[in-house]
Amino acid sequence: MRWKNKRYRSTKLQAMRSGQADNGQLWPETGTKNSDGDTVTAYCDGGSRGNPGPSGYGVYLEGANGVSVGELSEFLGKRTNNFAEYSGLLAALDFALKNGHPKLRVVADSELMVKQIKGQYRVNSPELRPLYEEAKRRIAQLDFFRIEHVLRNKNKKADELANRAMDRGMGKTSSAATEKPKRPELPTVKGFVKNGVVHFLEGELPDGIFVKVVPDRQ
Repeated sequence: MRWKNKRYRSTKLQAMRSGQADNGQLWPETGTKNSDGDTVTAYCDGGSRGNPGPSGYGVYLEGANGVSVGELSEFLGKRTNNFAEYSGLLAALDFALKNGHPKLRVVADSELMVKQIKGQYRVNSPELRPLYEEAKRRIAQLDFFRIEHVLRNKNKKADELANRAMDRGMGKTSSAATEKPKRPELPTVKGFVKNGVVHFLEGELPDGIFVKVVPDRQ
């Protein structure tokens, strides 16, 4: 990465070391600061059932055109909720670096993690400190990075992926819980109409069901 001048470079390095940057954005001044044309957005979420308990993360990534470019999820074992949130962020950063996406926007519903990455909160947890340091290291390799906090209802896809990961780790089947029950197959019954009443030639149908009558020109 090229730095515009020594003064900017010094300010940039000081911000990275303290975990702070303007609006949580870390980038060199390359002239693409406000360009989102090729920016990938990663919706990240992590959860723990018990805190600590069975945990997992989910990441849904999409390009600037809104088309999905990837889905990530992993069961983490017995961990805290915050550990899972950071694991989701690290997975998103790893995906961006390995797949040639130097501009990354992260959306997460963990206010703690977002404000720690922005430098607004200190990282005092011994469990989270290594994850925070690794996140900063990966962020520094990107040309553009931004992280934003949203409410959980704005992060549904990532939340669903995180829950699937926890379900897998706990031996549950997510699809069975979310799929609508299939309707039983009903037989086709032939009949004829007389005085506005349908009379069956054979068989019968359960009371209370709706039917569709199709004329048969035999």
